Amino acid sequence: MRIQADKVVSFHYRVRDEESSFTESSEGKEPMVYLHGHDNIVPGLEAEMDGKEPGAKFTAVVPPERAYGLANPNARARVPIKHLVRPGKIEPGAIVAVNTRQGPRQARVLKVGHFNVDIDLNHPLAGKTLVFDIEVVDVRDATPEELEHGHAHGPGGAHED
Repeated sequence: MRIQADKVVSFHYRVRDEESSFTESSEGKEPMVYLHGHDNIVPGLEAEMDGKEPGAKFTAVVPPERAYGLANPNARARVPIKHLVRPGKIEPGAIVAVNTRQGPRQARVLKVGHFNVDIDLNHPLAGKTLVFDIEVVDVRDATPEELEHGHAHGPGGAHED
């Protein structure tokens, strides 16, 4: 069965940026599972997955515009430390959650003061070209419930809480 819209795909991955300053992998873990064609993974990777079959192994190079977007130099702010979800010890470079009117939002710490913290609200991978090494494990039909919800519920379609 080929990957196409409304199929649930299980895959293992290794992703890194071009400088290899960021790396993440599913090695030693359960495969990632998503509903294809429903914007559940970065658009560039989803496009590269289209048409592949179980057992396929490939590398996909995804530019920022098709991953987490370009970095916005104006997406910086100074916020009171008390607005961080878990203030604790904070250092430059750390990823923190900031309470906003829309709920918690991740940000990277640029500078720490006594009462305020300067943060970058861009996604940590914004502006980066990503390199994915992919192994497609399984492709199956989505259940009616998964189609209604717009996301996969797990390897066999059971809803996991």
